Amino acid sequence: MNRKTSLKHRGESLADPKKQLTILTPSANAVPFGNQLLRSGHENLRSDRIDILQVNLGKLCNMTCSHCHVDAGPDRREIMQPKEIDACIEVLRQHPQITTLDLTGGAPEMNPHFCEIVTEAKKLNRHVIDRCNLTILLAQGFQYLPEFLADNQVEIVASLPCYLEENTDAQRGDGTYTKSVEALLKLNELGYGKPDSGLILTLVYNPVGQSLPPDQTELESDYRRELKSRFGIVFNRLFTITNMPVSRYLDYLIRIGEYESYMQKLVDAFNPGAIEGLMCRNTVSISWDGQLFDCDFNQMLELEVSVKEARSIHHFDYEKLAKRPIVIGQHCFGCTAGCGSSCQGAIA
Repeated sequence: MNRKTSLKHRGESLADPKKQLTILTPSANAVPFGNQLLRSGHENLRSDRIDILQVNLGKLCNMTCSHCHVDAGPDRREIMQPKEIDACIEVLRQHPQITTLDLTGGAPEMNPHFCEIVTEAKKLNRHVIDRCNLTILLAQGFQYLPEFLADNQVEIVASLPCYLEENTDAQRGDGTYTKSVEALLKLNELGYGKPDSGLILTLVYNPVGQSLPPDQTELESDYRRELKSRFGIVFNRLFTITNMPVSRYLDYLIRIGEYESYMQKLVDAFNPGAIEGLMCRNTVSISWDGQLFDCDFNQMLELEVSVKEARSIHHFDYEKLAKRPIVIGQHCFGCTAGCGSSCQGAIA
């Protein structure tokens, strides 16, 4: 009985991180990620600094995307509260070497304290990133966001899985592409994506289906050409990100019977040149309830940082966390496949 049939037979849900980890445990004939690290000359994986505080403001979202590793949606109620938000700001205040606040979700803008954390971080002269799904900028009650983000010079990292309507809607829902284009045009009007405006607009591509991302530079040229010719849209750069076998995308792979083949594709594409640039080496990920993780994916699998005494934003210890061993698993092959994948796009 294969894993797909077994899971269906038992009626298990992949919403449980422990069940996901059971699936992600390497089989007898699989190469563990730790072994692959050793073969490439790395005894272990460690952080070497903390430049970025990546904060998940909650799992509430106005969309339900098929590839979402957060399992976010309109029915989620997990939201970061003021106590944890204040603690994040205090960490930034005490540690000026952390230069970037990276806000994610769900739709981070749906946290009622979103504007507060942005403005407080800007007072501390931090670079702020908003990982935006674009459609939230048009939603009722959130139409003020484009101007707010521009006024505070927040970098927008916006998901647009393809420059073609059918591919984008297939992954993110009918009508998403049209709304995304409308939002991008609004951002361009405010100066986002235009030279010398200081307003950075980054688009994010992730594959539709089970393929790895193509060359980031070549794809960026395609995006520029197509979006400019079709709509007059401009942007600063494009990130390519590999779909991670976590949560909703893991469920998708199992349902179509492609989990094993996709994992083998990631293993076969392992690139040791991506290891030095992995986001876990300069980032700490904070969950909506204030717990600390090496990356956003470990967060969704509930794999806390290895430093037991510093697993909460309320017990943040820069010195220990900046040199911590990284908690690894089979899903890490997703970040080291091909050109590598991180929240900052391709690595190698």
